[in-house]
Amino acid sequence: MFTSQDEWDRGYADGRRYRQLSDNERTLLATHVPPPDAGRALDVGCGVGELAAHLAGLGYDVDAVDWSETALAEARTRHGEVARWLHLDVEDDDGEALHADGYALITLRFVAAFLTDRDRTLHALGRRLRPAGVLVVITPLAADTPAERRGIALDEDELAALHNRWDSVERHATEGLAFFGSARPAPEPVHSAGQSTRR
Repeated sequence: MFTSQDEWDRGYADGRRYRQLSDNERTLLATHVPPPDAGRALDVGCGVGELAAHLAGLGYDVDAVDWSETALAEARTRHGEVARWLHLDVEDDDGEALHADGYALITLRFVAAFLTDRDRTLHALGRRLRPAGVLVVITPLAADTPAERRGIALDEDELAALHNRWDSVERHATEGLAFFGSARPAPEPVHSAGQSTRR
């Protein structure tokens, strides 16, 4: 599992790619987070831009951020200017490039397992939601993931910890993935319970 920015850049440069957005995921997004009027979305860990481009196609004005400049360069080549492609470390950068008035939707697809401080980062992102905004986490399930790839997935205890950090949560399952739609972060935790290896 990649743990540094250089490793992610090399992985993308070497042609490593990740699971494509499925029809079931597209259906869940269209059903549960249809874009509001003038809706703005933030896609965290956008990779080569497939989800960001899909959200733009749904009608969102999209900011797409990633740690890997290589991935962002490919996203621009593949999808053009359908999104604002931003080179950003969502855990450590100040987020000044993000919209100050917030987002109707924030997505993290195959990202949560790689966060060093999951609680703090998701809480900070949740504070960027507009009223009635939704944060969506899509993650592989550990029970359906081979042991050698366990680091990319969350187990039921980790999923429960995510659930408990939000006032309102809907969970859906599809093709070995958990799809969480969450609104309104609960009060900020005193300490981090959901630690994982840094992506």
